[in-house]
Amino acid sequence: MSKARTRTEAPAKIYAVVGSDDVEVKHTAAELAERLKPANAGDFGVEIIDGAADNADQAAARIRSTIEALRTLPFFGGEKLVWLKNANFLGDDQKARSAAVQTALEELTETISEGLGSEITLLLSAIEVDKRRSFYKSLAKRAELQVFDKLDSSRGGWEEQATEIVEARARKRKLQFDGDALELFVLLTGGDTRDIENELEKIDLYLGKERKVNVELVRELVPLTREGVIFDLSNALAERDLERAIELVRQLLDQGESAIGILLVAILPTVRNLLLAKNLMERHGLSRPHAPFPFISAINRLPADATAHLPRKKDGTVNAFALGIAAQNAHRFQTGQLMAGMQACLAANLQLVTTQLDHELILTEVVVKTLGSGGSPNRQRD
Repeated sequence: MSKARTRTEAPAKIYAVVGSDDVEVKHTAAELAERLKPANAGDFGVEIIDGAADNADQAAARIRSTIEALRTLPFFGGEKLVWLKNANFLGDDQKARSAAVQTALEELTETISEGLGSEITLLLSAIEVDKRRSFYKSLAKRAELQVFDKLDSSRGGWEEQATEIVEARARKRKLQFDGDALELFVLLTGGDTRDIENELEKIDLYLGKERKVNVELVRELVPLTREGVIFDLSNALAERDLERAIELVRQLLDQGESAIGILLVAILPTVRNLLLAKNLMERHGLSRPHAPFPFISAINRLPADATAHLPRKKDGTVNAFALGIAAQNAHRFQTGQLMAGMQACLAANLQLVTTQLDHELILTEVVVKTLGSGGSPNRQRD
């Protein structure tokens, strides 16, 4: 679920629930409709217009039906809720851009601007909206607006929001995730609210009265995606589990992942984050965290010159979540060992693009050089 942004200053008689997260939009809109419908009004107190139109003409007709409903007083007095439900003509497709739809939306804007009267409440729900359009801008000024957009797992920092979402929903079910189990669950579900809810329900039913969720249970019940395997590989590297790391490299190659992709997406970032986290801990006296968030807070308290070299998200803030995970495992490595690991990654990158050497052999060598030197190649326990 994405984070909802609510405009509480808007008039109380106009409501809108929009965004790309269809699960959350539909769920929130249905709850809101139940709350807004007039008490004891029965079927005459709620008028629902199906906004899922097949074409531009049909969409324009649904908009005008909404206008007519807003201008028609309840049959038996009292109040009425008009719900334009699941509108699919507010995005940026051919149907939404058509002259017929745009003209109808202008009429709807005028109707709303004129005032609906104390008897009428308008609720609009839509999955895709183009926030550049004049209708949306006008609606945002007048409505109590909730926006639910899906998290973009391709952008840095999404894990923090996704973790908050999973924790909140798990609390409602009284599920208690171990730290590693929570991190893996977040990566496997990718911030998708539909997947999060489905997988939490699966875990809830499986556990019965038991409420503890460990990493083995998550691996057993939640489908292993590409992102999950990459996360597992990063974990295996950070935990110095040589055998599992080599096994996961082979699994990713067997799934068709490119060797250069595995190196640049999983191995190199993990080694780099371990080195950065260890350096921060040694230079600034930061203690080893048992979860990422305390380390994030510690980084945020450092002066700007101490964090200027750290990797950033697109909004310019430090990508501290990945560093927080790395800080949990940095004690397993010596600084020189991690620096040698970085050199091994750079050498492997060169080999992958300039030689015909076996790719599995190259990646295995990187893993062995990073994990095997300076300690036992088997998994290091706390």
